[in-house]
Amino acid sequence: MNVSLWLWLATIGGLIAIILADLFLVDHRPHAVTAREAIRWVLFYVALAVAFGIGLWLFAGGVAAGEFFAGYITEYSLSVDNLFVFVLIMAAFRVPAEYQHRVLLVGIVIALVMRGAFIAIGSAAIHAFSWVFYLFAAVLIVTAVNVARQGTDHDEEFSENALLRLMRRVVPVTPEFHGSRSFVRVAGRRMVTPMLVVMVAIGSTDLLFALDSIPAIFGLTQEPFLVFTANAFALMGLRQLYFLLGGLLSKLVYLSYGLAVILGFIGVKLVLEALHENNLPFINDGRPVPVPTVGILLSLSVIVGVLAITTIASLVKVHRDAAAARDAARDTEIAASADRRVPGSARGVVPARRAPGPGRPDPSRA
Repeated sequence: MNVSLWLWLATIGGLIAIILADLFLVDHRPHAVTAREAIRWVLFYVALAVAFGIGLWLFAGGVAAGEFFAGYITEYSLSVDNLFVFVLIMAAFRVPAEYQHRVLLVGIVIALVMRGAFIAIGSAAIHAFSWVFYLFAAVLIVTAVNVARQGTDHDEEFSENALLRLMRRVVPVTPEFHGSRSFVRVAGRRMVTPMLVVMVAIGSTDLLFALDSIPAIFGLTQEPFLVFTANAFALMGLRQLYFLLGGLLSKLVYLSYGLAVILGFIGVKLVLEALHENNLPFINDGRPVPVPTVGILLSLSVIVGVLAITTIASLVKVHRDAAAARDAARDTEIAASADRRVPGSARGVVPARRAPGPGRPDPSRA
C-alpha cells in the first residue's frame, strides 16, 4: 500500500479537527457525561471507523480494508481491558465526574502521540530485522498466558509508575483540584494540579498496554498507516466507552480469556509468517520454511467470533449467577419464616410436653 505524504497529513489533520470539536462540544460546559450522551459518541466514532474502512476498500482494495478492520477490532477489544485501570486511576485521584471527560481526552491524545512513536520504531525494526517477528510473537504468547492466568481477577488499587513519581519530585503539585486547570499560581509560585498528573497517568499507563497491542496489530498488517489509524480510531472511541460501560465491565467476566485467545492466535500467526519468510541462518539454513499462513479474512473471523463467544458466555454466566443468588436468598427467607412460625425451632429444640399436674388429666390418655 503506497501512502502519500498528503494522505498522512490529511488523516492527522482530520484527527486533530475531531479532537478539537469533541473538546469544544463536550467540555465548553463541564458536566458528568450521561449514558445517552456516551452512546451517541460511541456510535459516532464507530461510524467514523466504518466510513474510513469503506473508503480504504474503495481506494486501496479489500485487503487493506480487511487489515484495517481486523486491526481496529483487535485494538478496540484490547483497549476495553484498559478501562479497568482507568476506573482505578479516576478513583485514586478522586477526579470529579464533570472533569473526567477532559482527563480521558487529553490522556488518550498523549497516549496516541506516544503510540505513534512506538509504531514508527516498530515499523522500522520490522523492515530492518526479520527476527523482530519472532520477538513480537514471543511477547504476544507470553502476554496471552499471563492474561489467561489473570482470569477474572483485576488489581483493585492503582500504584503510580516511575514517570509519575519523577514528575512529583521535579514539579510542585497542589493537593487539590482547581477546576479544570492544569497549572495555577499559589503564593506567587507556579504549580501543577492533580488534573495534569492524572492526564499523564492515563497516557503513560496506556503506553504499557501498547507493549502488547502494537505487536498484535503488526501481526495483522505491516502497513504503518493502517496500524496508526486503527489505533487512533480505537483510542478515540475508548473514552466514550468508559462512560457507557461503567458497571458493565464487571459483567464481562470472560473478557480476559477471550483476549488471551486472540493474542495467542495472532502470536502463532506471526510465527507462521516469520517462518514462511525466514532468512535466519540457523533456521532451515536461512531458507523460507514451507508452512501455511493465516489470511486476513480468517484472522478477522477468528477475532470477531472469539469476542462474540466471550461476550455471550459472560452475560449468560452473570445471568445464571444472579438467578442462583436470588434463589438462595428466597430459600433463606422461606427457612427463616418457617423458623419464626415454630416456637423454639430457631434453637433446634422442640418444646417439651408439660407433665400433667395434680388434678389435671393426662391428654395422651384421653
